[in-house]
Amino acid sequence: MALILNLETSTRNCSVSIAKDGELVALCEESKESYEHAEKLHLFMKWALEAEGLKFSDLDAVCVGKGPGSYTGLRIGVSAAKGLCFALNIPLISLNSLEIIANSYSGEADYVIPMTDARRKEVYTVTFNQKKELITPTEAKILDENSFLDLKNKKVAFLGDGAKKASEILTLTSCEFFPQNLPSAKYMIETSYQKFLNKEFEDIAYFEPFYLKDFVAGK
Repeated sequence: MALILNLETSTRNCSVSIAKDGELVALCEESKESYEHAEKLHLFMKWALEAEGLKFSDLDAVCVGKGPGSYTGLRIGVSAAKGLCFALNIPLISLNSLEIIANSYSGEADYVIPMTDARRKEVYTVTFNQKKELITPTEAKILDENSFLDLKNKKVAFLGDGAKKASEILTLTSCEFFPQNLPSAKYMIETSYQKFLNKEFEDIAYFEPFYLKDFVAGK
């Protein structure tokens, strides 16, 4: 049996799930513009475990969304995951947060393009084909009216909080936008279980979030 705690904090959605052998048993999440992850994450973990009569010591692994995304959100999620793995002596698993968003889509688009808002006209993004196979690397992309024109004759699904920005800038006609599809711990379950079975674990001591860009402080 594999009992895995999944954590996702790369966007405004603070999300926790517990899965048993790849099946969801508990979910606790909240999406707020005020980013209350520091206050809510540990509380959500406690609630999710208590809902199923479980303890932290019952866990076999922790999986965390590694980014890209909010610098502070990622630090909170990764720090919590590493702390639990150290204390419980269990493995750490990580998933690209854009892949998690892509997992939320069940339509028939030719291309699935998750996007996380990176401020101004920039997004963190990656492109998957219809089979959810990766065809471009994760990148920070500045959007303009010429972006993705090579896909103008294809059906494209843009997902994530960056999709709202894209809908206001892009000139593609055969596409759909799903800004409500945020990375959620419920979309981590199958992939984290497969990584557990394949023993695709991170080095807890040296693992860092996937920031993609350097942190820039603002007022």
